[in-house]
Amino acid sequence: MIMYTCYVHCPCQWRLAVALTQIDIDEDALSEAMRLSGAKTKKDTVNLALREFAAGWDYEGWQRQRAAGKDPAA
Repeated sequence: MIMYTCYVHCPCQWRLAVALTQIDIDEDALSEAMRLSGAKTKKDTVNLALREFAAGWDYEGWQRQRAAGKDPAA
């Protein structure tokens, strides 16, 4: 995987880090996500999905499930 980090200027004068990454994506899943979300581009769809995942992710719950899978007594 190749990743580049560059900085872009936005109207608010903040510098935003943008990682350009080449990845293989399931085209069927991406098409369905675009249809469901109404996003117009692949980039918008992926960024929306990442933001939604990060906002709704239950990290503590994930840790408990992971610990339970590794230690049957947990």
